[in-house]
Amino acid sequence: MAFTVLALGGDGIGPEVLEASLKVLDTVARSARIPIDLEEDLLHGAAWDAYGVLIRPETLERARRADALLVGAVGGPKWDDIVIEGGPEDQDGLMKLRRELDTFACIRHARAWDALIDRTPYLPGRVHGADIIVMRELCAGAMFTRTRGMDTTKSGERRAYDLNEYTDEQIRRFARIGFEIARRRTGRVVSVDKSNVFIAGKLWREAVDDVGRSEFPDIELTHLFADNAAYQLACRPADFDVVLADNLFGDLLSDQAGAISGSLGMLPSACLSDLPRTGRVQGPAIYEPVHGSAPDIAGQGIANPVGMILSVAMMLDYSMGAVKTARRLEAAVDRALASGYATRDLGGTHSTAEMTDAVIREFRSL
Repeated sequence: MAFTVLALGGDGIGPEVLEASLKVLDTVARSARIPIDLEEDLLHGAAWDAYGVLIRPETLERARRADALLVGAVGGPKWDDIVIEGGPEDQDGLMKLRRELDTFACIRHARAWDALIDRTPYLPGRVHGADIIVMRELCAGAMFTRTRGMDTTKSGERRAYDLNEYTDEQIRRFARIGFEIARRRTGRVVSVDKSNVFIAGKLWREAVDDVGRSEFPDIELTHLFADNAAYQLACRPADFDVVLADNLFGDLLSDQAGAISGSLGMLPSACLSDLPRTGRVQGPAIYEPVHGSAPDIAGQGIANPVGMILSVAMMLDYSMGAVKTARRLEAAVDRALASGYATRDLGGTHSTAEMTDAVIREFRSL
């Protein structure tokens, strides 16, 4: 049976990098003899302009039926002030999609590319070989809480609040996927919290620790406070393997980890609701670059497509079970960079299309 992919370009440079990834996916699927059933739809601002909603019920239904989703990027000043009745997820088409599919485990991969070492803030010996997975819990915490608002105190002062709330099971299910990722790598996990200050952080540490001791005794677990984790990640990035963090800290630390890659345009992600010990992910998963919609460069053909292309590699790995083909695509990206191809964010002059074609040529040569 064909593997069903729902492609959602979104806004800004999203459609451009998505187009690039679909060109790569077509090449890769033909080479690996993977039949693809591709569907396309609109998300967030593009959907609002066309239909007056940030995501249609029809789109959500297509997403539930898909094996995987490829998402470009969403958002922009044009749609920032839209207010929809409902919770925080109703204000953002991508957040709504994540919540509806319950893709709570976001795997954000950052690695040091030899060809881009001079684009990082690190000395070569400090960052060489760094390869980090930041796991961000994606469907709870401060980003999704309904305990939020802005009001005025009796003294007339404005007050705003967003509750960072987690249940024990929300933390445990997320931790299990993080530990499973570590089993596929070097078996080391750093869990990040602020248990010295926040009650939610205390529950986070207790739940992660219990899952690690009772279900994953083979994995080395270290706990770090979030501020110290950020410092250590900056000082010694090559010492980290898998980092577990809540929705807020994961958002911050995954961007910081991106410094080792030379640009946020290099970072892919996979958003899952399960990860079996063997075999591929069951149910729809979302694959998207970490970067935003960059409306300032949209339509100029200069966006870096690599984060989106590497998201395809993650899809090959987790959802398709085509692990060797995924590694081959990653190697093609490495070779394209080594041969001198670089978009403007990487200090080069190559266009989105030229970078994409270079990756395809290298893939075919492997």
